[in-house]
Amino acid sequence: MIQTVTVEKEFSGNRVDKFLSEQFPDLSRSYIQKLIKDGHVTANGKIVKANYKLNALDTLALDKPELQEPDIVPENIPIDILYEDEDILIVNKPKGMVVHPSAGHYSGTLVNALMYHCKDQLSGINGIMRPGIVHRIDMDTTGSLLVCKNDFVHQDLAEQLKEHSIQRIYHAIVHGVIKEDEGTIDAPIGRHPIERKKMSVNYKNGKHAVTHYKVIERFKNYTYIKCQLETGRTHQIRVHMAHIRHPLLGDAVYGPAKCPFKLQGQTLHAKTLGIVHPRTHEYIEVDAPLPDYFISLLNKLKQTS
Repeated sequence: MIQTVTVEKEFSGNRVDKFLSEQFPDLSRSYIQKLIKDGHVTANGKIVKANYKLNALDTLALDKPELQEPDIVPENIPIDILYEDEDILIVNKPKGMVVHPSAGHYSGTLVNALMYHCKDQLSGINGIMRPGIVHRIDMDTTGSLLVCKNDFVHQDLAEQLKEHSIQRIYHAIVHGVIKEDEGTIDAPIGRHPIERKKMSVNYKNGKHAVTHYKVIERFKNYTYIKCQLETGRTHQIRVHMAHIRHPLLGDAVYGPAKCPFKLQGQTLHAKTLGIVHPRTHEYIEVDAPLPDYFISLLNKLKQTS
């Protein structure tokens, strides 16, 4: 697949690999450099090197080879179902489970489990690697996740997500004691300029992102909060809380590398999910119970406060 972009005057003099990594945030800089090395990037029809300096009005063409997607095998993996009818499924995703197959994770994912549970009754809008998936949560985030069984409900719920009308409330434990009882973080999020696998608050190239938070309980060095998403950017809560210097407990990516507790990733749980059912137009809301590790951690914090 060939994608083209015209270089504006303000980017004149920039390296082509840096420019393309900013233009295509879903592609890592190392992957873009490999495409350049393999001759898949041209400027005005001529193959360029990674250190090529851009000129205003250059026409860049990036030829991304189509990757053959592997067959996804249904697997008899237990699913904790919070709600199900003929159109939708809301599951309680456990910690450590990847939502859909990707490089290095072609089995043991939620999609493998869904294909076994739902057979061929999953929406196909997002392709063969993401059947039924209308939104995602991170591997180490637990809680409620919405699954679509057909394209009709998928299109409707995708529109609800786009319009920010789906109710999504997360519970989290963060470093530090938050003084105010509630607050709003309005800060755009984009790909980190250097560490391409991370996101960051990016006022230049980031997308609009808003998180509302409210304190549930304060401990000696930590705070238990709930966060309501107004938008749904990648790693939004993790990035926003780190931005106000209250990173999530256990989040080694956006917070301290060392954690005083033995945790597998960030302490974040998708607690409440509310939607308007596309077919019945009734409001449906489910609550995913806090996982055992989360409850145990809260008890430890109460004892030491």
